Amino acid sequence: MPTKPSSHSFKGQLWKYDGPAGWCFVTLPKSLSQKIRKNHHSSEEGWGRLKVLITIGNSSWKTAIWFDTKHEAYLLPIKQVIRQKEKIAIGEFVSGKFEIETDRFQI
Repeated sequence: MPTKPSSHSFKGQLWKYDGPAGWCFVTLPKSLSQKIRKNHHSSEEGWGRLKVLITIGNSSWKTAIWFDTKHEAYLLPIKQVIRQKEKIAIGEFVSGKFEIETDRFQI
């Protein structure tokens, strides 16, 4: 049975992972993460992954958020092309919206 889309807005600070790949993330607020986990935990794929359609500024793309037990929140990766296009630097706050849709599209 298809899952109903779930739309959310967020604001968080962009940070860079210290590991070798150097991925950049926004940690979603804990209260939002708890709400998402409560409503979509059964839809998570491996490593607590949920597919999302994200919009930041004038950019929209398909990606996934992952639940991180260390942060007790979902992490949203922000790829370099988006950071450049939207002029987002490490340490800046990012606002956006996303739709969780586990059955409608493939990443």
